[in-house]
Amino acid sequence: MKLTAELLAHCDAVLNPLRDHELDLRGLKVNAIENLGVTRDLNDTIDFTDNDIRYLGNFPLLKRLQHVTATNNHIARIDSQIHKQLPYLHSLTLTNNAVADFAQVAHLARLRRLEYLSLMGNPVSRKKHYREFVVWKVPSVRVLDYKRVTDRERQRARELMDDGGKPSALAKELLSETTVPDVPEARESKARRPLTEEERSAIERAIERAQSLEEIRRLEDRLRLGYALDTLS
Repeated sequence: MKLTAELLAHCDAVLNPLRDHELDLRGLKVNAIENLGVTRDLNDTIDFTDNDIRYLGNFPLLKRLQHVTATNNHIARIDSQIHKQLPYLHSLTLTNNAVADFAQVAHLARLRRLEYLSLMGNPVSRKKHYREFVVWKVPSVRVLDYKRVTDRERQRARELMDDGGKPSALAKELLSETTVPDVPEARESKARRPLTEEERSAIERAIERAQSLEEIRRLEDRLRLGYALDTLS
């Protein structure tokens, strides 16, 4: 389903328990964020939970918006310009999505007011050094995956990821590990196509043959996402 201006006009905009103006877009099965300009930047919170969104981006400039929830989607990519679209974003909940690369997480670094972030249930959250990387790369975050960031964690993150004000060798290595091409959204349809039954069966067979837990998780995430990337080996 498309997130049309007409659909947005019929969605509930309520005053939530925190007395924020919240736009409820839960469970509409929309596959892309679009047409939010018609909301006239009147919302403090937007809830995209339980949709089919694969790309976090394409927002107009929304200076009022402080909270975005997009739990239970298929988001694998994050717009590198999201800081220009949502300059006052305070909390971002991406629980149970498909973000697999540290390079995508790095796009959140310039959200200077982002203090609450959840990436639980994303493939990247199971990688080694995940928490240290996020704490280092997005220093404004005070609570990550519902757990407060401690001073000790920040010190550990700097020791691992910072080399005299530049990314350490480890940080560079993590940033270079990409499974999803960082292509503009306009070109995404060319890079992504649905899995055929043959491809799905091949992934299932590969899971059976996998030799490590990490490989099993990677293949299961690809199968769960339900899309093949032509550029993915």
